[in-house]
Amino acid sequence: MANTKSAAKSARQNVRRREINAGVITGLKTGRRKFRTAVSEGKTEAARAEFVKLTSALDKAAKRGIIHGNVADRQKSRLTKALARTKA
Repeated sequence: MANTKSAAKSARQNVRRREINAGVITGLKTGRRKFRTAVSEGKTEAARAEFVKLTSALDKAAKRGIIHGNVADRQKSRLTKALARTKA
């Protein structure tokens, strides 16, 4: 249990933030799954649309500190390479 009012408030805020962050991470996983499905089925246009949405979501998550910036950059790089392979 929190010893001070500020610690109690911080604990309440942390619970809310954890729920929000978990939702964002789940959305990122769903986006990656949709992208991989589109790539494996050879649907270039669908893959490109998912790529745009997913790179934006990764940048926003990194900006807000939900994921590390280097993780976002690495994932975007891998997505870009996978998208380039669908065109070839």
